[in-house]
Amino acid sequence: MRAAALALALACAATPAAAQDQCRLALMLAVDVSASVDAAEYRQQLDGIAAALIAPEVVSGFLDGPGPVALSIFEWSGRFQQDMLVDWTLVTSEETLTTIAERVARRTRQHEDFPTALGYALGFAADRFASAPPCLFQTLDVSGDGQNNDGFPPGAAYEHFPFEGITVNGLAIGGASRGIEAYFLEEVIRGPGAFVEVAASHAEFAEAMRRKLERELRVMILGGLALPTGQLPR
Repeated sequence: MRAAALALALACAATPAAAQDQCRLALMLAVDVSASVDAAEYRQQLDGIAAALIAPEVVSGFLDGPGPVALSIFEWSGRFQQDMLVDWTLVTSEETLTTIAERVARRTRQHEDFPTALGYALGFAADRFASAPPCLFQTLDVSGDGQNNDGFPPGAAYEHFPFEGITVNGLAIGGASRGIEAYFLEEVIRGPGAFVEVAASHAEFAEAMRRKLERELRVMILGGLALPTGQLPR
C-alpha cells in the first residue's frame, strides 16, 4: 500500500490531469441469491442496491474523488450459478449510476433453489477482476445471509485464486444463519482495512448497503493527495 500511495502522489504531482483520469477503484458487488433468500428478500436486495446507488451520499462518493470508479455487480448461489448483472462500467456521471440502478431494479430472479457456494463465488470474482479496467485499488463486496454449505470454503478460494491486491468486505444479513457476522469477520473479509457491515434482516439491507458504499467510496485529502479511506500512506 505504501508503494501504491507513493505512485499516486507522484502521479498527482507530475501530471494532475492524467491522475484525474486514472480509475481509482474497481468495485464489485456480489449478491447472495441462494435458497435461503426468498422472493421478497430477493426483491429487497435488488431494490436496496438500486436505491443505494442513487443515494446522494453514494453519488457524491462515486463522482467527487480523483478519477472514476469502475463498478460491476453479479449474483451468486450454487457452485456454477454466478450471473452478471452489470459488467465493468466506468462511473463518470450521475446518469451512469441511474442507468445501472434501473437495470438492477428491473432484474428478475434466475435461480432460487441452489445452496450457498461462497468459495465458488469468491473464485468467480477473482477471475472477473482480471478483466477490470486498470485501477489503483480493487474491492470486492460480498453480501450474504448464510455460511458456505457447498463446495470449497472461502479459505480455499483465497489460497488458490488470484486475490493479491483485492480487498474483500462483507455485508452480513441476519435472520437465516446464527452467527453470520462472526462468520464474515473470521472467514470472508480479507485485506488491509477490510470490514463487515451488518443488516439485522433483509428489511435493513438497503440502508446497510448505502452505509457500506459510502464508507468504501469516501476519500480523505492528505496534503493534496486523495486516497480511499483505509488506504493511507505509511
